[in-house]
Amino acid sequence: MTTMTNASVREFKMPDVGEGLTEAEILKWYVQPGDTVTDGQVVCEVETAKAAVELPIPYDGVVRALHFPEGTTVDVGTSIIAVDVAGGAAPEAQEEAPAPAEEPAEPEEQPAARQPVLVGYGVATSSTRRRPRKQAAPDTAARQAAAAVQQELNGHAPAPVAGASRPLAKPPVRKLAKDLGVDLTTVTPTGPDGIITREDVHAAAAPPAPQEAVPASAVPVAAPAAPVSYDTARETRVPIKGVRKATAAAMVGSAFTAPHVTEFVTVDVTRTMKLVEELKQDKEFTGLRVNPLLLIAKALLVAIRRNPEINASWDEAAQEIVVKHYVNLGIAAATPRGLIVPNIKDAHAKTLPQLAESLGELVSTAREGKTSPSAMQAGTVTITNVGVFGVDTGTPILNPGESAILAVGAIKLQPWVHKGKVKPRQVTTLALSFDHRLVDGELGSKVLADVAAILEQPKRLISWA
Repeated sequence: MTTMTNASVREFKMPDVGEGLTEAEILKWYVQPGDTVTDGQVVCEVETAKAAVELPIPYDGVVRALHFPEGTTVDVGTSIIAVDVAGGAAPEAQEEAPAPAEEPAEPEEQPAARQPVLVGYGVATSSTRRRPRKQAAPDTAARQAAAAVQQELNGHAPAPVAGASRPLAKPPVRKLAKDLGVDLTTVTPTGPDGIITREDVHAAAAPPAPQEAVPASAVPVAAPAAPVSYDTARETRVPIKGVRKATAAAMVGSAFTAPHVTEFVTVDVTRTMKLVEELKQDKEFTGLRVNPLLLIAKALLVAIRRNPEINASWDEAAQEIVVKHYVNLGIAAATPRGLIVPNIKDAHAKTLPQLAESLGELVSTAREGKTSPSAMQAGTVTITNVGVFGVDTGTPILNPGESAILAVGAIKLQPWVHKGKVKPRQVTTLALSFDHRLVDGELGSKVLADVAAILEQPKRLISWA
């Protein structure tokens, strides 16, 4: 990383563009050293564990240095770009290798009238600035390590280091610690860059096994592990990061936290498919995306109105069921960066044309990779359309914090008994997964039956809505 020391140079740090995120990957730089930038201009695109986000620069000036190349994962709070707010000639070339690290000087006081902040996020209320911490001397670090080893051997958790910053942990890990009553400041992190993992929290929550005190000098030193070899000619390894990493953690947490139940129903949707074709010719839907998913989404919203208890969440800490009187309808979307679930805010209050417009915007934004973190927060119930891949149906995993998810299978022409005769009909299979802690079989069955009944006889949209 390049370090700038000119008094007129402002360092723009990687902001926390989500809720407690610790890092982000730089996907693309839109500026280079020597370019002139203005306040609010987008200078780069980064990917967090939730979405890809464009970062605007809060200064006017000339770019002096880009501290990291594209593809680098950077910790929140680390400077990523230097801007000379006084202007001047640009450097001939950016430094190729980072200069030897020196002890950082105390930052000079900045004017309180303007603080760097990402658009859409407020600034901190405090105007105080924290002095950079000095690295512990080698002998001090050794004494701390020896003390920690001795404490663990004696069955005690290591004491937090005085002056240490807030422990680094992902939001699911913080929730797990809260549920288990574990103080994160007493947990020894084993994750990369000092991040506390779920295993660390479980280890801290487990009662220590009684052990006899052993001198630190008697602790055996593990031999270095042999290097692992891979068949690079026939294998490709893809780092798990960004959206895929967050999705994996969320799905594991959901699968092992909420007791899932899935129910299925196969339904004749021939009349729904005819209604889709009629709506495409309706002037009110001109320019809007009209497809079966639109009517399925509306059917689910009607079913939720008839059975509002399905639209809820489980509060483990308070031991309460939280029934939501609004529906933020999530739509699972497969993107090159992985599965994301943006949601349509207040979908329950939208007319069918408004819902069609919102669905179209959601899909287009997701395909372009421009979905914002806020669009993926506060969802209440989700639809995943696996039918677009030719799949009959599946057993979907709940989106964390939600109590139900509806999977829609492929719509196929099949022989079906209709009015006493076997005829070719458009048929699909629906699967509803729900959290059995707050949704029993009766409630889940009612919701799924209502959705199926509407799709079989879409005129019920009018009588039931």
